[in-house]
Amino acid sequence: MTKPLKIDFVSDVSCPWCIVGLGGLETALARVGDLVEADIRFQPFELNPNMPPEGQNIVEHVGQKYGATPEQSAVNRKAIHDRAASVGFTMKTNENSRIYNTFDAHRLLHWAGIVGGQQALKHALFDAYFTDGLSPADHDVLVAAAEKAGLDGVAAREVLTSGQYAQEVRDAERRWQSAGINSVPAVVINDRYLISGGQPPEYFEQALRQIAAEA
Repeated sequence: MTKPLKIDFVSDVSCPWCIVGLGGLETALARVGDLVEADIRFQPFELNPNMPPEGQNIVEHVGQKYGATPEQSAVNRKAIHDRAASVGFTMKTNENSRIYNTFDAHRLLHWAGIVGGQQALKHALFDAYFTDGLSPADHDVLVAAAEKAGLDGVAAREVLTSGQYAQEVRDAERRWQSAGINSVPAVVINDRYLISGGQPPEYFEQALRQIAAEA
């Protein structure tokens, strides 16, 4: 018997481990097949809510925020690239990449959650930033991502220019933070089970099978 699962995927579009986690989750869902019927909802989390639109160099940012040297940053970046590749994603960030503000991307994702196509938009935004090196703070980039995901570009631009869904995103961010989510990815299943971090497919598969058995 197929078990319905509500899956809240709390993440940021500039979070590399969120790509690893999403890839692991999606692979696991494919493996369990008809055992579960997943309703995935992407929830907002900003790693750098005060980042200006022009962004900051990634090596400079990681050094200031975490104390990592350029050499440590390069090693960590290579490790993340390899993990992303293991779930089929091509990540091309380098020492010249930049960290950007992602609030408008989250507003667009909120809209996509209403009209449909949220998961496709999430993937398109990951591609734009991590593979193509584009800014998720740029409205033209966001509209192009929406169109790539099969959404209406004119409607997407209207959402962005109007400031629509800003309050809804802020409220959702506060709600998840008040629930104890302070790092991402965080995967919350049926409002009860929490899986933290960029876990591999095997980890997600085991968890999904166990949760389905308990449901």
